Amino acid sequence: MRTASVQRQTSETDISVEINLDGTGEYDIKTGIGFLDHMLEQLSRHGLIDLKIRCNGDLHIDCHHTVEDVALALGEAFTQALGDKKGITRYAHAYIPMDETLVRVALDCSGRPYLVWKVQFSQAQLGDMDTEMFQHWFQSFALKAGLSLHVECLDGENNHHIAEAAYKGLARALRQAVEIDPRKSDEIPSTKGSL
Repeated sequence: MRTASVQRQTSETDISVEINLDGTGEYDIKTGIGFLDHMLEQLSRHGLIDLKIRCNGDLHIDCHHTVEDVALALGEAFTQALGDKKGITRYAHAYIPMDETLVRVALDCSGRPYLVWKVQFSQAQLGDMDTEMFQHWFQSFALKAGLSLHVECLDGENNHHIAEAAYKGLARALRQAVEIDPRKSDEIPSTKGSL
């Protein structure tokens, strides 16, 4: 089983993350931000990644530190659980339709973090989460997870649908990218011999 546990403690947040990449989509998530919990639950369920996340953050200031640090800790746990990446499919993409919304997510588990974000929101908040923090969450996660990550909203009006489709797209793409390719299960998927 590809699992990892990460603790991240700063003067702003205290976070613990447990991840199982070969799970069934079970989750137990409490970040203090209801909408972020809802998005991470989508990531777990649709990615078949078991997640347990706890965060005690300085929400009396705003959501920024909690959102950022949860993404960093989760990305670090993802990298640890993935290990040497031997046998993974590596590349993946997903198109997620959600009523009027269509989001495309494409990624490469390359070890070279990069985010292309073509998503816009028409309101400042969803629940208790600032919508500007979605891009920051994806950027922070890609950084620590070592992903080249492209997220684009091809169509959409409802802000909740747009955000949720982005997380579901990430979930489905991660699920495919980390699967072991039975034809090359003992090799790193790169001509360099490492990722």
